[in-house]
Amino acid sequence: MDITKPFAAAIAAQLDHQLTIEEIGALLEKPKFEAQGDLAFPCFTLAKKFRKSPAAVAADIASGIQDSSLAKVVADGPYVNGFLNRSTVSQHVLTTILETGASYGSSSAGADRSITLDLSSPNIAKPFSMGHLRSTVIGNALANIAEKHGYQTVRINHLGDWGTQFGKLIAAYKKWGKDEQIEANPIKELLKLYVKFHEEAKTDPALEIEGRLWFKRLEDGDGEAQRLWTWFREESLQEFNKIYELLDVRFDSVHGEAFYNDKMDEVVELLKEKKLLQESEGAEVVDLSDHDLPPLLIRKSDGATLYGTRDAAAALYRQRQYHFAESLYVVGQEQSLHFKQLFLTLQKMGYEWAQHMHHIPFGFILKNGKKMSTRKGEIVLLEEVIREAIELAGQNIREKNPSLPNPAEVAHQVGVGAIIFHDLKNDRQSNIEFSLEHMLRFEGATGPYVQYTHARACSILRKAEIYNAQLTPNGLDDDASWPVIKLLLAFPEVINRSFKEYEPSVIAKFVLELAQAFNAFYGKVKVLSEDREQETRLALVQAVVIVLNEGLRLLGVKAPMEM
Repeated sequence: MDITKPFAAAIAAQLDHQLTIEEIGALLEKPKFEAQGDLAFPCFTLAKKFRKSPAAVAADIASGIQDSSLAKVVADGPYVNGFLNRSTVSQHVLTTILETGASYGSSSAGADRSITLDLSSPNIAKPFSMGHLRSTVIGNALANIAEKHGYQTVRINHLGDWGTQFGKLIAAYKKWGKDEQIEANPIKELLKLYVKFHEEAKTDPALEIEGRLWFKRLEDGDGEAQRLWTWFREESLQEFNKIYELLDVRFDSVHGEAFYNDKMDEVVELLKEKKLLQESEGAEVVDLSDHDLPPLLIRKSDGATLYGTRDAAAALYRQRQYHFAESLYVVGQEQSLHFKQLFLTLQKMGYEWAQHMHHIPFGFILKNGKKMSTRKGEIVLLEEVIREAIELAGQNIREKNPSLPNPAEVAHQVGVGAIIFHDLKNDRQSNIEFSLEHMLRFEGATGPYVQYTHARACSILRKAEIYNAQLTPNGLDDDASWPVIKLLLAFPEVINRSFKEYEPSVIAKFVLELAQAFNAFYGKVKVLSEDREQETRLALVQAVVIVLNEGLRLLGVKAPMEM
């Protein structure tokens, strides 16, 4: 039910359809105050047309509108304000949600089409830090939202498993590595070696040469270099998978950069065929100056290929393999130029599908106002953060509800949910300050607050002994329930906007607002009072449970029934 349509249609009729319903719908606003109504149409643009003041135009329009879906229509200065028929709207939305359940807000827009999502993509032989969290949880949420729209999703973990850093790591391992320490704690020890290499290289430039030579040996298939690289990769994947399991994130592909080593020659040949390769200071590049972009480097003067070549090969592989309708790259904002160059190069190669490739940038997670750096050892290890969050959540739960039947499971859901929600409630391009204490609060704009609201609503249904009962709601027209009803009604459009903008925070902010509205309702209304509206109030509670649960699920957050 689109509540704006009847109001827009009524205004269009008053204007003899000089504006279409769609044009009017695009101009509609939400009044500043609840007492002013539910929808407002500004008449400023019509004043010149009718040679009247905006207030006079508003008065003329309002006086002629009569519609059963509207309780009343009034002129308020230069605005036409519409008050919806609360009883009709509330009965419709509650019935719809109870009938459709978790499918409420679903769409078939993406049916028979696929979306590839490049997300997470940590570098092997380095710990999974808080810096990798954003790509992982934003990408996972976007995949869930795309699936809600009917798309087939392909989650790709494009591991950073190639490049000169591995030559440096091998050189550091050969120089300072101790097998027994590395075998006992592979990733932490490899990080120590990586940090030590960069510290020592500041005063010993020969180390950089040594690192490059080891990488050359790796590229040439040297047995020792290959053995160490394979070992680093396998140990890393085992560590990463522990974290993905904690976050409940899955992947359909873990093809990293190395997978495309034998697929880059084709890219170079295609660029030559299309006469797109140019020589520049001994290197081969694609000129993008016609779009005011620097050239995309394809091959260095020593014949080595680069990120651009590899990413072009990956794009070709993914299109052939998955026939994607859209391809999303959930990668930090510092890579924006690279993706502009990549997408434009693919378009110049004649690939129409490259127009449907999108970079989804995001800001940094900051520690004390500064970006974390693996090279300097200034990182917060994500696994440690998750386990600490679960432990702290467990302490909070034991204090609040010592008789909870499954405290370990709920502590896991709350601890992990707090971390994910803290990330996703922020606009993705904003930088986020890391604060475990703030994330885990049970009040304020946090994941635990929304989860606790869901659990509270579930407990009301349990007390009423109607948790899975088939309810038949009537309409509600009281002031306490109306803000909740309007939010429930908005959920499908919220999902749609979140998908169009590739912005999970739209849903996160919505579930916060719904939780706040429901708690205000619960504070004013005795839900379980035995009167003729009890069943409808319980239907509202059940609808809130369904929508909060589904909203959190789309974000990758669990919704405990008890806390």
